Amino acid sequence: MIVFLLRRLFLLGTVLFGLSVFAFSLGYLFPGDPLQNFSGMRYIDSTLREQLILQYRLDQPYSAQYLAFLGRILQGDWGLSFASQQPLLKEIWQVLPATLELTAYALLLSFMLGVPLGILAAIKPEGTIGKSISGIALVGYSLPIFWWALLLIMFFSVTLGWLPSGGRLGVLYEVPTITGFMLLDILLSDVSYQHAALWDALRHLTLPTLVLATYPTTVMIRFVRDAMLDVWEQNYIKTAKAKGLNRVQVLYRHGLRNALLPVIRQIGLQFSALITLAMLTEVIFSWPGIGRWLIDSIYQRNFPAIQAGLMIISTLVITINMLTEILHTLFNPLARKY
Repeated sequence: MIVFLLRRLFLLGTVLFGLSVFAFSLGYLFPGDPLQNFSGMRYIDSTLREQLILQYRLDQPYSAQYLAFLGRILQGDWGLSFASQQPLLKEIWQVLPATLELTAYALLLSFMLGVPLGILAAIKPEGTIGKSISGIALVGYSLPIFWWALLLIMFFSVTLGWLPSGGRLGVLYEVPTITGFMLLDILLSDVSYQHAALWDALRHLTLPTLVLATYPTTVMIRFVRDAMLDVWEQNYIKTAKAKGLNRVQVLYRHGLRNALLPVIRQIGLQFSALITLAMLTEVIFSWPGIGRWLIDSIYQRNFPAIQAGLMIISTLVITINMLTEILHTLFNPLARKY
């Protein structure tokens, strides 16, 4: 197990090294002055230019420039945004919690719906319930996320008026930022309208969560169904049936525990997909997350922000996938064996 962990940590370091080299090269691949791309400053006079060249070591070989780039990243000096001329790391910490909050609730919803429905579809796969669940999962998997989002907005927001069509909180409520996670900030605040603000935040969170959770839920249903059917054909399941255990006992004692082990790894894979889908979802619902911030940066040709967004999102996805891989190996003896 120790060897496995060392190998995974080495792989994580190798991937992060490749990511940092690519992010550094973007300073030269983007149009314009590399000094502006690295620093994010719009206007640089001759005196400041000489100072920055020495600081960023642009007069030295690329290897020395890369080491200086890594040093600035580790120190938190990610440059300035072309659009706001504010530190990029500060802007990222302002928008990242909104994306993590939306992604976490979507992943939780997909797990709570996908696992029971997948198990139900696997109990009698040729029955009416099993075929209906599989059909719904296939339809949800094929839905374009932008069309599905607009359809829900037209029905629940425009037609019925039940849910807001965008934003994170109504303009009537002002909640102090403590952690950046809206629901947690509301619970930690001592404002007089705490319950009303919490209800309003939940209403704003409903549609984006439903849209973002659609794809991973359908994948989870199909994955759990296939895993259950595969476990159902194992010899120890047949032995348990021969001992006289009923279907529920066999499912709970033997089938469910073994079928859900691969789900741990699937959670990491779905997190990667959710981060990608969150960019489109945040634009549609005006959700102030890092996905919308990054797309706005692309439109504004804000090259330092694109570079920083690429590094933070890629590092997050790589780390989560590696952690779920390690957890899967810890809980699965067969994975440790191989």
